[in-house]
Amino acid sequence: MANDPKKSSYTAQDIYVLEGLEPVRKRPGMYIGGTGIDGLHHLIWEIFDNSLDEAMGGHANHITVTLLPDEMVSVEDNGRGIPVEKHKQTGVSALETIMTTLHAGGKFGGDAYKVSGGLHGVGASVVNALSSYVKVEVHRDGGVFVQEYERGKAKKPVRRIGDSKKHGTITTFHPDTEIFKERGYRWETILSHLRQQAYLTAGITIDIIDAREPVQPPGSKHPQCPSHTFHFEGGLVSYVSFLNHGIEPKHKEIFYVHKEHQGIDVEVAFQYVDDLSSKEISFANNIHTVEGGTHSTGFKTSITRTLNDYARKNGYLKEKDDNLTGDDVREGLVAILAVKLREPQFEGQTKAKLGTPEARPAVETVMNAELADWLDRNPSDARAIMDKVILAAKARVAAKAARDTVLRKGALDGFSLPGKLADCSSRSAEESELFIVEGDSAGGSAKQGRDRNFQAILPLRGKILNVERARIDKMLASQEVRALIIALGTAIADEFDLSKLRYHKVVIMTDADVDGAHIRTLLLTLFYRHFPQLIEAGHIYIAQPPLYRIAKGKEVQYVYSDEEKAKVVARYAGVAMGEPAAKAASKKEKKTKGFADFSAEPLEQGVEGVAEEEGGEGEEGVTKVAGLTIQRYKGLGEMNPEQLWETTMNPANRVLLQVSVNDAQEADRVFDVLMGSDVVPRKKFIQTHARSVTNLDI
Repeated sequence: MANDPKKSSYTAQDIYVLEGLEPVRKRPGMYIGGTGIDGLHHLIWEIFDNSLDEAMGGHANHITVTLLPDEMVSVEDNGRGIPVEKHKQTGVSALETIMTTLHAGGKFGGDAYKVSGGLHGVGASVVNALSSYVKVEVHRDGGVFVQEYERGKAKKPVRRIGDSKKHGTITTFHPDTEIFKERGYRWETILSHLRQQAYLTAGITIDIIDAREPVQPPGSKHPQCPSHTFHFEGGLVSYVSFLNHGIEPKHKEIFYVHKEHQGIDVEVAFQYVDDLSSKEISFANNIHTVEGGTHSTGFKTSITRTLNDYARKNGYLKEKDDNLTGDDVREGLVAILAVKLREPQFEGQTKAKLGTPEARPAVETVMNAELADWLDRNPSDARAIMDKVILAAKARVAAKAARDTVLRKGALDGFSLPGKLADCSSRSAEESELFIVEGDSAGGSAKQGRDRNFQAILPLRGKILNVERARIDKMLASQEVRALIIALGTAIADEFDLSKLRYHKVVIMTDADVDGAHIRTLLLTLFYRHFPQLIEAGHIYIAQPPLYRIAKGKEVQYVYSDEEKAKVVARYAGVAMGEPAAKAASKKEKKTKGFADFSAEPLEQGVEGVAEEEGGEGEEGVTKVAGLTIQRYKGLGEMNPEQLWETTMNPANRVLLQVSVNDAQEADRVFDVLMGSDVVPRKKFIQTHARSVTNLDI
């Protein structure tokens, strides 16, 4: 139950004013990180954080976020309600002061908030400044109080509109279309963020309702709004279990500690799993510190030191052995670190990195004592962890030898790159493109059809190694992978250097069939796991070869999907396109915008698509329909060099998709499921999503 609002001091005297609101509309990126889709969602997080602060202080236990039609959003909590009485410093109500003045809030002094995520006190006012309309409804002191705003300015003073036995605040806002040109809230993004917050605040209930387009379930007479409720009593332990679902744990017991040190609350949960990568997610006052910070440094230092001490004390490391490195002890580690502190110092308003110096020794002190004690009390779990990290250390030594051999070979070969690489003549990385193609046949067409000045071709033989569960030494034993690494020029792992990338467009060009999709996925796995910087910098692309060549006399048209083909055939046949085809096209567009892991934004010709969409092997040869000659391409090798250039490689005509990761955590989970060794989660994933596949020929 939430605390009685009457028992805690929260009045106009708790609101402190630091400066005005004018800069926000002029430079919104300084306050919300940007005005794209991420910035749009940041508006929700800012208002939600204010409600969460009430929950973290024990004054609320229920928050509801509702997506309304026409881009409106409502956030409601059952906290104490924003004070509405007159503020002595500003001469207007405390509510209006908070909503219209930058750096005004209850988080700069007094006892209203001991711990706060909305530390800078700019959240509500920034959202107000960047919204064309805001309405705040406050329930407190037996009444209902309302005030409306337009682009940061109050339309009228706060007014009481009735009586109420409830307490809490409801904030409804509409983002300003003058500021946010790109719109459309992502349901999965909101679910992921609020699920995270529910794990971090054990016992709180968070409801999310999508009231934008109510749907009518089968058998129901009334439309319903999609909704989701999160409530986790297990907190961080439940969070670790969620992240590890479907992955084999290396030890049974999840390590957990929750202690305070010199006024800083430290909470940690972790477990090792059968994986080569790590997931370390850190928070400060429930804010996801994506770039880590002093608390993360304290955690990494502590776990490395403590495991080394335990390994020495218990004979896992001999006197002659080198210490375990940070990479060794974090391989396969899934850890959640959350600190709460009175006056955190963040870098920037988006709070991506914690800078508070005191956080590091607080985390180290708690972890050093508690982890050492936990290892002594759980010898079987400790043994499993030691086996995991010692194996990682041995693999690191082997991988370094293999990596050095590959890099040395690349260097000794001088500028004679892999023999199969048909390089371009340009030495300007900015204009150079590398096409990775499957097979000698497609490679031959691509080499003949390319523009040799700036386009290089690297053909691959068959399907490359699935690197999801392969250590780097095994990966570098693959001739195809080695050729690609040397061709890129960046090296790999610790030696990786983005500035040495030889091509600023690295284009995956595979057949539009199931095998081509598989090869594409294997390559994406390689880039995601070992060259994530290339994806982050926007250097990875996917070519979109056409599925069909449609000819009528001398007129030729290339189309890229079955739906597009149906439209062309219907147009030439003089009949309207059927309803099923129209629905299929609409469905495909929605799939394009909603895929959570890899998104691929169309750069040319305005054609929408996603990196993972598959074509298929389809019908054989050539068919004739309504006076049209339709050729179905089964592979790139079926195109002559001129056709491949004109449709897939010519910058004036081609369709390229740029690969990006919208949600790294979700992408990581899906790669684990789809490319990992456990069959059951993969089977379940395929069964769950099979019906959403609209273009699959087998």
